[in-house]
Amino acid sequence: MGTGKRGLLTAALTVVCAVTVLAAPGTAFASARTPTPTPTPSGSATPPPSKDLEKVREKLDGLYHDAAVATDAYNAAEEKAKKQSAEIVELAKKIDAGQRKLARLKDQAGAAARSQYRTGGLPPTAQFLLSDDPGQFLDGAGLVLQGQRATNKLITEVTGTQQDLQDYADDAAAQWKKLDAESKAKAAAKKKIQQQIEAAQKLESKLEKKEKERLDQLERQAALKAQTKWLDTGILDRIHGKASAQGEKAVGFATGQLGKPYVWGAEGPDSFDCSGLTSQAWAAAGHPIPRTSQEQWKQLKHVDVKDMRPGDLIIYFDDASHVAMYVGDGAIIHAPRPGRTVTVAGAGSMPILGVVRPDA
Repeated sequence: MGTGKRGLLTAALTVVCAVTVLAAPGTAFASARTPTPTPTPSGSATPPPSKDLEKVREKLDGLYHDAAVATDAYNAAEEKAKKQSAEIVELAKKIDAGQRKLARLKDQAGAAARSQYRTGGLPPTAQFLLSDDPGQFLDGAGLVLQGQRATNKLITEVTGTQQDLQDYADDAAAQWKKLDAESKAKAAAKKKIQQQIEAAQKLESKLEKKEKERLDQLERQAALKAQTKWLDTGILDRIHGKASAQGEKAVGFATGQLGKPYVWGAEGPDSFDCSGLTSQAWAAAGHPIPRTSQEQWKQLKHVDVKDMRPGDLIIYFDDASHVAMYVGDGAIIHAPRPGRTVTVAGAGSMPILGVVRPDA
């Protein structure tokens, strides 16, 4: 990674994560101690107990997680629909070419029929008996044999072309059926995404300003606690992987997107969802990968956490519903969820399912 990009990433790590991402095990969580409460001004509403807000936080996590799962389903349906649309276009081209070929063959067949009509259509024996020049007849018989062979070939071509056209039509009908199914899947996923996000926003809208601030603090503390637990395993002492040339390019791309908003289904250039960011980063590095986090988990090479290197992708949660890019020093860049922006976070701040390497 270039000096400028490394400086930008270091600054982001410092500003966004403070000591939480890069701190040594045993010290990282110290910064998350709850500040000493200040007296509540007279007449102001008393913030609800932390345990009540903790339940709100867990509820929000669940809603946004379900939205992420639905987003993956939406993205998968979108990718399939694009592929099916492209296949339908190719089949339409084949059908058009086949129809033009069939028309040309029918013209040839018509010409052959007219030629046979002009010769009277007499059988070879009759033509021989009526001919004044047997030698000329034999020459003509050879031409007739060639004509018969050409006619047979023509019939075979016509039949084959007609069968091809039927096959293309059947394939197109099947692709249209699949496209319709994926369109319905996309619509259902979109509806679920909107329902989950609206429910989360409605829940958050009921909170007072101080409650929202406290909720954000609880969210940061939960992430920090998970990160510290991960660091306390000594994992960073075992991670020494160096980014590949393509990995550096992917990290550079991801770093350049810091601060851009999360939008479900988005893959840039102005906004991203989690897998939109990682897939576009690797596309920019010259190595296209699957669009969704679940397909990235299924199709890309798995590597052990201790062997990961910058540019590798960390897949989170048991259902592979979230993905982030490892950028080194125990940190990731990811697009978290609606209402958040592309940011730097601790690699262990969420439950890790595993690590995959796009350019293995």
